[in-house]
Amino acid sequence: MASPVPAPAPAHVLFTAVRRPDGSTGDLLVSDGRIAGHDPAELPEGCARVDAAGALVLPSPVDAHIHPDKSTWGGPWLSREPAATLRDLIDGDVRARAAITAPVEERVGALMDRAVAHGTRAMRAHVDVAPVHGLDGVRGVRAAADARKDLLDVQIVAFPQLGLLTEPGTAELMERALDEGADVIGGLDPIGIDGDLDGHLDFVFGLAARTGAPLDIHLHDGGPEGIRQVTEIARRTVAAGMEGRVTIGHAFAVAELAGAELEPVARLLAGAGVSLVTCALGADPVLDPALLAPHGVRLGVGSDGVRDAWTPFGDGDMIARAHLLAYRTDARTDVELAACYEAVAQEGAALLGLPASRLEAGDPADFVLVAAGSVAEAVVDRPVPSLVVRGGRIVARDGRLV
Repeated sequence: MASPVPAPAPAHVLFTAVRRPDGSTGDLLVSDGRIAGHDPAELPEGCARVDAAGALVLPSPVDAHIHPDKSTWGGPWLSREPAATLRDLIDGDVRARAAITAPVEERVGALMDRAVAHGTRAMRAHVDVAPVHGLDGVRGVRAAADARKDLLDVQIVAFPQLGLLTEPGTAELMERALDEGADVIGGLDPIGIDGDLDGHLDFVFGLAARTGAPLDIHLHDGGPEGIRQVTEIARRTVAAGMEGRVTIGHAFAVAELAGAELEPVARLLAGAGVSLVTCALGADPVLDPALLAPHGVRLGVGSDGVRDAWTPFGDGDMIARAHLLAYRTDARTDVELAACYEAVAQEGAALLGLPASRLEAGDPADFVLVAAGSVAEAVVDRPVPSLVVRGGRIVARDGRLV
């Protein structure tokens, strides 16, 4: 499979006429893949120049929750079946994927290229692990990621989509997945899918203790039952000394809370160092950065499904996802809109353990240039980046890899 290879970049590049998030305009110097400074008095020998023409510079976004192995990106249209429950969606997905002939690596590679071309710096890829799929998804996603290692950081989550305890053979595959390309241990609705909170968490926390891998648990269950699971995950995180290494995806039960109900749960999560991820999905409750940030809860943002059997929507564009998060949380002020981009870029990077890209000296030169006057305007307008820069190298122009 042909994979994109970024062209060699000069050691030093000066991006001129860059609009900064604070509204000022000036030059940005990149040296050896890192930000070297703003408005330098002197330039290194052999420094190349790139005219930003007043485009706004933003740290590259991160997709903290995506299912690339399910995607049909680049392939023929897939018609979806009606589904009333989570189990209906899971079963429909298995049937649909059995009919897809394009290899996992090909479909995933096409989606990764799209994501990079629209600015994505890194992604956490949840990949189904189950007897019906084996480890083909893990191997295919790893192959696509390895072919693009100069373009994109990828963490693979071994994800028990069909159930962990209720699907015999899955537990063994989860352990094998960590030897064949997975980086993170996944979980799924310990009560809603497996019907065994302690049994499910015993396994995933036990596997984490044996391997040192972090955890990322899908939690769709809402109401008091969902909060009970959130509370137990937080308790076990502290008991295992895994603060900062556990994530709960979706967390609809937390998103349903506000005010006095949210405060103790948010304090618990922040104290345990448990991160949350929202995907701002259609009819589902959405986690709001404006409500969680004051309590110190880390909130990343992801695409979730992209053109798969679950949904016809999604496009791997995380600037557009920041817009969707802002829309769903009724962000209106510039501060609220910018907080949605902060969740997509900085919080997502921290969740994946990546160095911050705040456009300060010494930071990785991972940024996008977009046609906008401010961060808030970029979130609303969803511009396609005129340039995507990865490690100081231009890797995409106007939505296309170079």
